[in-house]
Amino acid sequence: MTTLKIAGVPEHFNLPWHLCIENNEFENENINLEWTDVPEGTGKLCQMLRSGETDIAVILTEGIVKDIVAGNPSKIVQVYVESPLLWGIHVAAKSKFQTIADLENTKVAISRLGSGSQLMAYVNAHQQGWNTENLQFEIVNTIDGAVEALTNGTADYFMWEHFMTKPLVDKGIFRNLGDCPTPWPCFVIAVRDVILEKHPQAIQKILEIINQTTSEFKDIPSIDNTLASRYHQKKEDIREWLSLTEWSQKTLQADVLNNVQNQLSQLALIDKKGTFAEIVKTF
Repeated sequence: MTTLKIAGVPEHFNLPWHLCIENNEFENENINLEWTDVPEGTGKLCQMLRSGETDIAVILTEGIVKDIVAGNPSKIVQVYVESPLLWGIHVAAKSKFQTIADLENTKVAISRLGSGSQLMAYVNAHQQGWNTENLQFEIVNTIDGAVEALTNGTADYFMWEHFMTKPLVDKGIFRNLGDCPTPWPCFVIAVRDVILEKHPQAIQKILEIINQTTSEFKDIPSIDNTLASRYHQKKEDIREWLSLTEWSQKTLQADVLNNVQNQLSQLALIDKKGTFAEIVKTF
């Protein structure tokens, strides 16, 4: 039995992994795949790949591209979710800010440095025509930390996945001022180089299994009920999210990687670009 560690955010995108693990699909192929939920998100996942705390990460595209270019000894083996991530731009319910334009030169809550919440704050600022050098950050670690920071005023706004944050909007804790979709496929699967060298067949088998599940995921009977119940969402929100979300079973394409690196470079978030072979592993 080959034991491998995998980590990802505790969000509805990752239910296919849990279903495969619960159905013993990896175990049946002699793979013990151990899942860890990482509410802190991309920055923490990058750190876990670097330290060997996880072997595989289901991770935001822009975050892992940036970290591999910066020396993370891992490769992207596949796109996991093809559709963009819809980043909701949130303020405290009682905040004075009424529009996204009001947020210029204010402080943004981020989960950690290098996180998707930080990188997308740059993307949003650039789209709004703001000077990205004026961005100020408050590290809050998790969504609970963001609630605290926005409520007590130590930060002014917080960007997080629209649907996972919607329960806080429904409860009157946050207000959503708008959304900023990623200009690329949102999630990829990354694997440490040492694991790719040692266990290439196991990684290929894992991809085969998860791809089978994601290709049929929307057709699972009552999947909207399952998602709504597991992730504490309203059924109508889950249905809207499902209609917007497309999983992938394909390798990251060179033109998509170029787009990500060009935008990261334009925002001065990377100072050099990696080659396709340095960032992506194809089987």
